[in-house]
Amino acid sequence: MDLSSQSISSQLSNLNGCDYISCSDLKSEQISALLELATQLKKGNRRIDLGNRVLGLLFSKASTRTRVSFQVAIARLGGQTIDLSLQATQVGRGEPVRDTARVLSRYCDVLAIRTYSNDEILNYAKWASIPIINALTDLEHPCQALADFLTIKEVFGSFDGLKLSYIGDGNNVANSLMICGAILGVDVHIASPKGFEPLSLIIKQAKALAGSASRIEISNDPLEVVEGAHVVYTDVWASMGQEKEQLQRKDSFQGFTVDKSLMAKSHKDSIVLHCLPAHRGEEISEEVFESNASKIFDQAENRLHVQQALLAALLGGL
Repeated sequence: MDLSSQSISSQLSNLNGCDYISCSDLKSEQISALLELATQLKKGNRRIDLGNRVLGLLFSKASTRTRVSFQVAIARLGGQTIDLSLQATQVGRGEPVRDTARVLSRYCDVLAIRTYSNDEILNYAKWASIPIINALTDLEHPCQALADFLTIKEVFGSFDGLKLSYIGDGNNVANSLMICGAILGVDVHIASPKGFEPLSLIIKQAKALAGSASRIEISNDPLEVVEGAHVVYTDVWASMGQEKEQLQRKDSFQGFTVDKSLMAKSHKDSIVLHCLPAHRGEEISEEVFESNASKIFDQAENRLHVQQALLAALLGGL
């Protein structure tokens, strides 16, 4: 059911000034409201002007989609972006987070941080007096999960009875899919090679959030996991910072390629998702990547719309 503008504002009013570090920071009603707001913004049915607000981008990791989508999102809300690269700031020379966070809070209205350590972003959240957004850490990728579930909702209309199967490394994307899926009542099944499963702490958290509303299952068998799946999701086998493990991982992940034979086990109306960048011929075949089932570029576009909605909510623009 579509939410009215008044209902969206009511559900999201408590997010004004808050951080978004993990999918678990949001309740199911808030995620639904954000997705509906993102849909309205995407269709041009809603316009929000935050005035000349400033978004600071503090990125320790390379980025295409996250960087550009955040820049465009704040621009569409009437704001502007400051690119706080490590090379151009004192952060790269070792200035303490507690100092950087307090200084940037005097200049910017919100910070989106993309870094390796989740503890680092938690430290920024502790010392900053402005909202902090997790634009990716090694533990979670919560903005990506919002875009993923918006894409799924666009295709299927609701999350009722859906099974999402993730095939590959139990990384930050897998973690956020489990947590967000659990909150929304979506069954999330993960297939990873032995030794590459998601962290047990995240699995436990996701299962607790799911309760009896949905199932979180972990397996080492991709054929078992993909059986009847409505959504088949994959990601690179070696994430940023793991490049030296690429060859070793390629051997370990044999049999985990999302190809035509694997997709044949999924639901007849299944879709394929990938957060990009993709290594065709490794985690996904060229044929599946370019198939009609692929919603990968819709998914990439939706990063813009969900982040625009998120920024509007955190900055009190509703």
